[in-house]
Amino acid sequence: MLLHDNIRLFRQAKNWTQEDIACRLNMSPNGYGGIERGETDVNLSRLAQIADLFEIQLSELFGFDGKNTLNFGAYNSGTQTHNNQNNCTIGACTPEYVELKIEFEKQQVLVEQQTKQIELLNEMIALMKVNNS
Repeated sequence: MLLHDNIRLFRQAKNWTQEDIACRLNMSPNGYGGIERGETDVNLSRLAQIADLFEIQLSELFGFDGKNTLNFGAYNSGTQTHNNQNNCTIGACTPEYVELKIEFEKQQVLVEQQTKQIELLNEMIALMKVNNS
């Protein structure tokens, strides 16, 4: 996998937008987007800043760790923090797989939130029926 692909995957695993990273790096969203698209040559100090944001070693941006896995750890989806253990072995960890896994987990959170909203609405309906009786 190429460096810019790894950077994108780590960003997505944190559930951050390109704008989030650009802001944290004090750069324009377009400038950061160029890094993820592989259009911009990135100096070592900028790569170190990116690795610090992801709380990983700089070497992890360039490829796999010593166990030949990518571990994306925990990410924050706004209201809840999830432990997203995407341990992918070489050959099985495609960008599409990681993207689908992250999207699936986002959808699970949305379903949980909607289920809670339905339960609250049902409770409100029951209370209204009692009050109107």
